[in-house]
Order: sequence, then structure tokens, then C-alpha cells
Amino acid sequence: MVSLDNIIKKLGILKNYRKDEVLFNAQDKANGMYYVQSGEIRVFKMDEHGKEVEVVRIEPGDFLGEAIVFVSSEFPFYAQAVKDSKVLFLGKKTISQEIEKDPAAAQFFLNLLAKKCMTLSNRIEFLGLQTIRQRLIQYLFSSCSGEKRCVIELRLKKVELAKLLGTISETLSRNLKQMQDEGLIEVKGKKIYVKDCLKLREELSP
Repeated sequence: MVSLDNIIKKLGILKNYRKDEVLFNAQDKANGMYYVQSGEIRVFKMDEHGKEVEVVRIEPGDFLGEAIVFVSSEFPFYAQAVKDSKVLFLGKKTISQEIEKDPAAAQFFLNLLAKKCMTLSNRIEFLGLQTIRQRLIQYLFSSCSGEKRCVIELRLKKVELAKLLGTISETLSRNLKQMQDEGLIEVKGKKIYVKDCLKLREELSP
């Protein structure tokens, strides 16, 4: 079976991006996919008014554009480095040639596509079927120990967290304040003290 390391070493071309540098814009030609070695990449959509909705953040060990490269000639979203990042670029033509030569390589890329479909499905559910408050609670749980009380240190600025949650910073701040007024959390700078994880979890129950 073809391993990740073998594919990367054989097909990947190293590229370096500085913080805030754009990897590609929406409607740029989708001529390949990316594998993040270090740093962090944010993927987002933007409407005609410049409002952004963050789709996902790509961290080391993750691929970017693996579905688009097989089904579209253009990228439908933007990709930008959140911090200095090293990525490996795998060209569409090179990938196609490898798939034609090696059935194991074809299986490798099929597995990538299946994983991406699951990720996108979960993201759609996250953005479309939950309220802003529920998205915020779910984000807090992703960084919470699960104990009755825990402390979460925000890695993102509030404006960045708002984009990740599919909202604006004012709405995020309003939800944080409401949850604090209800005695569920306490916000101190970049730290959020969750006073009762079990009570918050009840809000996510069907």
C-alpha cells in the first residue's frame, strides 16, 4: 500500500508562505493540491460585500484542495497563511500520471476524497444546523477537559474566532456576554472559565 510519506516525497514540491500570504484566490486555476508541513492555513469564502465565512483551518498533516483538484478547474474559495507555513504542492498533472501508473496511488487519493467528504459534511452541519450559541459551545468543548469546570485559553483573536463560527465579532461578543450573564462562563482577557460543562452540554442535546 502507498504510504503518505512515499506520495509526498515522490510528488511534492516545497513552498514557503509568510504570515498573511495568500496561497490562492477564489477562481484561481486549480492546478494542484497542498499538504501542510508546518504552520496553519485558513480557508474562507467571501461575498460581494467582502464579508468572510471561514470554512476550515488546515493544520500540519492535513491536505488542502484534494477534492477540488479532481472535480473543478477553479478554486471556489480563498486560502491564506495564518502564520509562516511550509507546504508541499502536488500538481494535478503529476497526480493523474501517478494514478494511471499505480492502482495503490489511486486508492490513496480515493481515501483522501472520502475523508474530505466527511469533513465537509460535518462543517455544513456545524454552520447550517446549529445556532451561533451552539457553535460557540461546541468550540469551547473542543478545548475543554470535560470536567465540571475548566479553563480555555483562546488561540484566536475574537474576529478570527467569529469567522470560524460563521458570524461577526459583534454577534460573538453578544453571545459571550449573554452566557456570562447567565453564570455559565466567565471571560477574562483571552481566557474563558467554563463554570459548568455539563449544563452547557445540555444545550447541544437533541
